[in-house]
Amino acid sequence: MSRESPLRIVDAPRGREAGRDAEDLLRRLGGPALMRIPGRDRSRTRAFTTLLHGNEPSGVRALQRWLASERSAAVDVVAVLGAVEAALAAPGFSHRMLPGARDLNRCFARPWPGAEGALARSLVEALRKASPEALLDVHNNTGHNPAYAVATRTDRERLALCSAFANFYVDCDLRLGTLTEATEDDCPGLALECGRAGDPAADESAFRAVCRFFESAELPSTPERRLTVLHEPVRVALCPGSMLAFDARPHAEADLTVSPDIDRHNFERVAPGTRLGWLREGAPWPLEARGADDRELSRELFTLREGSIVAARELVPMMMTTDPSVARLDCLFYVVRPRDVEE
Repeated sequence: MSRESPLRIVDAPRGREAGRDAEDLLRRLGGPALMRIPGRDRSRTRAFTTLLHGNEPSGVRALQRWLASERSAAVDVVAVLGAVEAALAAPGFSHRMLPGARDLNRCFARPWPGAEGALARSLVEALRKASPEALLDVHNNTGHNPAYAVATRTDRERLALCSAFANFYVDCDLRLGTLTEATEDDCPGLALECGRAGDPAADESAFRAVCRFFESAELPSTPERRLTVLHEPVRVALCPGSMLAFDARPHAEADLTVSPDIDRHNFERVAPGTRLGWLREGAPWPLEARGADDRELSRELFTLREGSIVAARELVPMMMTTDPSVARLDCLFYVVRPRDVEE
């Protein structure tokens, strides 16, 4: 018995057929889709994926802009749009996933859970059939960040690919069920974080990345710039049941209050003793921090001092969010270790 795929495979629309804007393109597609874009060299293929989270619009905006412009690709491209229904749910581009649904970019692993797992499995199968020479997976985040790339291993091919788009490279050994984990043995692949969702600069960064990735006859084989390599990320999340608020002063009803501009620390070296939040008197410890070995590290990274949670040692945080829903559903931020700068 054949298994019907939840992923539509279509020829990419061009010019006016690509819609007036990204929302119009998504409405025309109606659901998750893989679009085929022919290139001048039909013997090679690259894979572009985006919108694995419905509240991250820069990638689809860049893709729609490129398709509408009728620019030409150097090689064949397969372009995948994932959480289309979540992106279209009112108000547009506000839902990471639909209420009650799973996070699509946490479902790319056996046992392929639920409807999102079925879509993830179909997406991986379609990408493997296309046999791409490289994969670029474009995302936004919810804090102030420079553009940076995340990959599951560090090698020359991935460092070279990163150098076309960003100065920061994160070697992530966490296993979260992401697309780049599922395809790590198939081709060099990166998740490219373009900046804060809704920021025109992030949209422009994504468009430059699309143009470079689609239109270059050859991708870099060695790094084109100096890269800051960060590794061993530790995921810092709220403990179940802890109440969170973002405020410039301690919030009376919150267990943990975090400054609304905490994301200013992203990719900075945070000195020991730097305040990261306030703990309500009598509230239980609100944080858990786990790396790839799943060991709980929060008390090694942070300590309580006169009602404030402060850094216990020098930290380099990234992806610090100021969005309460993201903090609850995913995490507050990651802590990474810097490695020697690569050239």
